[in-house]
Amino acid sequence: MRTYDFSPLMRSTVGFDRIEQLFRGLERASTENSYPPYNIVRKDADNYRITMAVAGFDEDQIEIVSNQNSLKVTGKSTEEKDKVEYLHRGLAARSFTQTFELAETIKVTGASMENGLLHIDLVREIPEELKPRTIEINKSKDKLIENQTVAA
Repeated sequence: MRTYDFSPLMRSTVGFDRIEQLFRGLERASTENSYPPYNIVRKDADNYRITMAVAGFDEDQIEIVSNQNSLKVTGKSTEEKDKVEYLHRGLAARSFTQTFELAETIKVTGASMENGLLHIDLVREIPEELKPRTIEINKSKDKLIENQTVAA
């Protein structure tokens, strides 16, 4: 397992505290099982969709939890009551947990299942306070000193 030293980066940046946590998540994702297979698609500048192949699962067997900056999808398989002898079992029906790290501005808007595919829709919502804004330059000859206007 690799460790990363972010101290040189942290000396010249402000507000990037989560970057170390993000890299740990990436490291964990590269070593964990990638079942079930999934796609992440950018539909346009602010809309995304995660599509997971969940053949053999019903809607009531899948739980989707969005918590702060993470999205957790859990599938719980049910044990078959009738003992079936498989000659070939190509559909994996094992339980799974898949976690996705989300940016602070990404929100989950909905989920649907169709033809064995689970679709999770995401949207980027940038709050007004995070959008770029123009700062007016004071053009008067007055100077602002400690919230008091003093003539120059």
